[in-house]
Amino acid sequence: MKTLRQIGSLAFVLGLFTAIFAGLPWYVVVSDDPVLPWWLRIAIFCLLGGILVVLATVAIEQRSIKPLSPEPAESETQAGILFLNSDTVPGRKTSEILGLVQGHTVFAIWLGKDLSALIRLILGGELTEYTEMMGKARTTATNRMVAAAAEMGADAIINVRYMTTSVIGSAAELLAYGTAVKLSE
Repeated sequence: MKTLRQIGSLAFVLGLFTAIFAGLPWYVVVSDDPVLPWWLRIAIFCLLGGILVVLATVAIEQRSIKPLSPEPAESETQAGILFLNSDTVPGRKTSEILGLVQGHTVFAIWLGKDLSALIRLILGGELTEYTEMMGKARTTATNRMVAAAAEMGADAIINVRYMTTSVIGSAAELLAYGTAVKLSE
């Protein structure tokens, strides 16, 4: 279903850009001939057909929604650095504060997925396109923050926080930050 929706989104985008960037200039130059050329007809059918395919697939998906299973919480990364949102590590003492570490990214989804999300916004339900985008952004920002802490020789990152802002359209900025510390046994 997801593949079919992506094909519909691609047809919509191709039809839209062909109609706007080739169809409008053609109409301006040849405005006295009322017959639409075959390529412009195909572009318009792709535009409308793409919207219908996306609408149909989203509606079908809405009928068969399964609740997402919660992901297991991980408190340790591949680098062996502990990160928590508290200001202390239970059972351990902070021996040295190394400083602020941060990871930053800006993610966006392409126009086809944005169209799917817009239709889902009208029909209701989870905007999975944005959920996936923000999940990838969170992972990327966290990995960058942990890499910065590893360069400093940190054992843990405390007071971990996430901040997100909208940049433009469907682009979102995500910042992960915390305090890198060394722990004593």
